[in-house]
Amino acid sequence: MTAVLALLVIVVLLLLVLPGSSVRILREYERGVVFRLGRVLDSKGPGLVLLVPAVDRMVRVGLRTVTLKIPVQEVITRDNVPAKVTAVAYFRVIDADRAIVEVEDFLLATLQIAQTTLRSVLGKAELDSLLAERERLNEDLQKVIDQQTEPWGVKVTTVEIKDVEIPENMQRAIARQAEAERERRAKIINAEGEFQAAEKLALAADIISRNPTTLQLRYLQTLREIGGEHNSTMIFPLPLDLVRPFLGEDRKS
Repeated sequence: MTAVLALLVIVVLLLLVLPGSSVRILREYERGVVFRLGRVLDSKGPGLVLLVPAVDRMVRVGLRTVTLKIPVQEVITRDNVPAKVTAVAYFRVIDADRAIVEVEDFLLATLQIAQTTLRSVLGKAELDSLLAERERLNEDLQKVIDQQTEPWGVKVTTVEIKDVEIPENMQRAIARQAEAERERRAKIINAEGEFQAAEKLALAADIISRNPTTLQLRYLQTLREIGGEHNSTMIFPLPLDLVRPFLGEDRKS
């Protein structure tokens, strides 16, 4: 009688435990990779998934986009400038079966690929490109990393360079270079302004020389401008023709 009761208890426990071990519920963003006696079946989910106890084993895989922070990487640029670069990558699993079967840990593998690719791609770029052409470098990084993770069923959608840190002596050198560039542009603008002003003056002189009346009008306008100002001293410019007779008499005497 005791043996029968023990057997009944075992049966009841099995009936309670087996349903719990054979029923899985997957969320909308989850998929289940089921192994039956070591062989992979088609991915399951979302919703209710029934497993064969002691025969099936299921691995959950999330399909949401994952934000992967790439640790600081020390990079030597093409022009031999040391820099510390941090970046972030966004990826998601598009094939749950390959993400489990083809690689041991797709998250760790993606991180390692991102780190090595970051050093490789940025090491081929010059410092000026690294500071001014981040969008192009982001696209290059995304393409290279995505090509390497595609066999694992992982899609890298975006890679962004967050920060670039360079030594202080290089920062001072860049600041001096930027200041020199601003001074050069200012001098060019000033020279262009003087050149344009000289062209206009030459053109005005040519017009005045062909029409003497214009010179008289300009003379009267100058007098008017001088009279409009509150000055204690007033200078009247006289045409040379008015004083030439007096100069001639002085020479005769």
